[in-house]
Amino acid sequence: MVILIEIIDVVAQILVLLVIISAILSFFMDPYHPIRRGVDNIVQPMLEPIRRIVPSIGMFDFSPLVLIILIQVVSNLLIAFFSSLR
Repeated sequence: MVILIEIIDVVAQILVLLVIISAILSFFMDPYHPIRRGVDNIVQPMLEPIRRIVPSIGMFDFSPLVLIILIQVVSNLLIAFFSSLR
């Protein structure tokens, strides 16, 4: 059970890191660059439903921030659930 908890934690950290990298790369890198396309292929499917609900304010898109919060909440809930089963 401990291994499952650690896997959930690592996957959540990797997803948060990918969301941050995607947001940073969107400022500096061409959208057709292979690295950015690879990161965007992972992150964009998670951001699209959030973007339909959370409107951008001016030129600021808060959907990556909402996604990071959701990833943290879900991972903490899963970790708490599996910790209670021990």
